Amino acid sequence: MRDLFRFPNPVNEVSARLVATGVVIMAVATIALDQAWILVPLCYGFWARVLTGPTLSPLGQLVTRVLTPRLGFRAKFVPGPPKRFAQGIGAAFTTTAVVLHFGFGLTTAAYVVLALLVVAASLEAFAGVCLGCKIFAVLQRIGVIPESVCVECANVGARIAETSAT
Repeated sequence: MRDLFRFPNPVNEVSARLVATGVVIMAVATIALDQAWILVPLCYGFWARVLTGPTLSPLGQLVTRVLTPRLGFRAKFVPGPPKRFAQGIGAAFTTTAVVLHFGFGLTTAAYVVLALLVVAASLEAFAGVCLGCKIFAVLQRIGVIPESVCVECANVGARIAETSAT
């Protein structure tokens, strides 16, 4: 059970960017087609990735098992904790959108929140800029994120060697 609830560290940035692309597609489809039901699987996906990495996320599974291996891009490993933090921000945004729409009938407000997520996910997907990771780094610098996490992030090279050995 413990293995189920773990997040990969390091994370292949190629896979992270492909997941972000899937999020952009789903979120834009939600708004453009006025299909608020898509908020539910979008929200579930973020919570699944926060809790288990790609394990219980259909989008995560598609990306890590099908798309990434077939695209032929060389893996680029980045620390996992900031990516997990970014998934948590996505979970907060999509949960807010779900509550606004389904709980209060505020579809326009839900779509505004979702549009903000589209901006962040687009930066990750198309420019390789992870806003959640940037926020994570600031929180580390001001001492909100414990030093033990910072040390873990700084030692991504050892994690790559460890991952390659297994």
